[in-house]
Amino acid sequence: MFEVTAEDSFDFRSKEYAELFASSAATAFQHPIWLSQLYERIVRQGAATPLVIVVRNGAGGKLAMVLPLVRRRYTLLKVVEFADMRVSDYVSPVADEETFARIVADSRAVAAIRRHLKPYDLLRIGKLADRSLAIERLLGIDKRESMGMSAYSSKLEPTFAAWREHQLDQSYRKELDKKSRQLGRIGEARFACADNVAAIRTTFDALKVYRGKRFDGSNGPADLLQLPSYFDFYLAVATEGCGGFARTYTFWMNDRAIAGALGLEHRGSLLVILGGFDEAGYRKQSIGSLMFEQIARDCIERGDHSLDFTIGDEPYKRIFGGRPSPMWQIFRAGSPLGLAAHLTVEKLPAAKALARRVLGSHGKKAAAGHVVTSPASTDEVAGP
Repeated sequence: MFEVTAEDSFDFRSKEYAELFASSAATAFQHPIWLSQLYERIVRQGAATPLVIVVRNGAGGKLAMVLPLVRRRYTLLKVVEFADMRVSDYVSPVADEETFARIVADSRAVAAIRRHLKPYDLLRIGKLADRSLAIERLLGIDKRESMGMSAYSSKLEPTFAAWREHQLDQSYRKELDKKSRQLGRIGEARFACADNVAAIRTTFDALKVYRGKRFDGSNGPADLLQLPSYFDFYLAVATEGCGGFARTYTFWMNDRAIAGALGLEHRGSLLVILGGFDEAGYRKQSIGSLMFEQIARDCIERGDHSLDFTIGDEPYKRIFGGRPSPMWQIFRAGSPLGLAAHLTVEKLPAAKALARRVLGSHGKKAAAGHVVTSPASTDEVAGP
């Protein structure tokens, strides 16, 4: 028998949650550091209201599952979502497969979970990977719907040389070698994974400048890193996770940060989620692609098995060996207003485009929140 409660001040840094996460089928975006910082620095800053559903094995028993959710209001529409907040790429219940199946089979537990979700006009959860737990069964939703986009992951080889040979086209390898020589002639170029707070802060200050220029809102979403709450969130994740969960990579030129990226390590895979570079100064040197090469080298030396480029169909991901896997979403209306909103968005292209802007939809990934590189041309445009 399970006990189901809503604990909106749940401690994601607690020992019991750390143990649950470690044995769960969840993703890097449900890691204790990620969720702690997300709720503290974004959700509780007024963007949403926490809704954390906690399931235990009996009253006060061992933690069995956590659903990190939020309530949000879009004009008149009350929406329940996963704790995504435009920064997470994969969502998942935090539970192991066997326990999740037992919870789904327990009608009382399922009914209690659904009661805690109410009231809402629309329940919407996107960014579900093919392999993710079937949360739709828990919520009484018949099937998943395609997001119309994929996530991409590149398999890493035992050696960097083998990865380059198997994943990069020969002509592109030569092109990157030429760009690397050009960069070396400009000054003292070095690539490093930050091991201290000062280097992380310098890198993030540079990223904010580079991303602000590239994503100023004139052609698509403005860069999230320009918002204090989001800047503080990413910086806090990078700092708290330094040496383990989070890796901050930097390309330095004469001790100046000219490119950088943030990645999350999870079970032998590095998820690259944020990046940028000095486009005005180093576009012709393809610094974004050179950075990805060096990130792959570092991951291989650490023993990682994959480099995950996460959600989005940008062409550069295939160039670096990324293989697509489909992403899914689910919806459930809780009122006539929610049903009307969902049907309108799904049937009218103009309404769908508006929803992506207003609701932060789970459609095409906004460049402002993630790394985007396009290494196909000689004068590469690479950035977040």
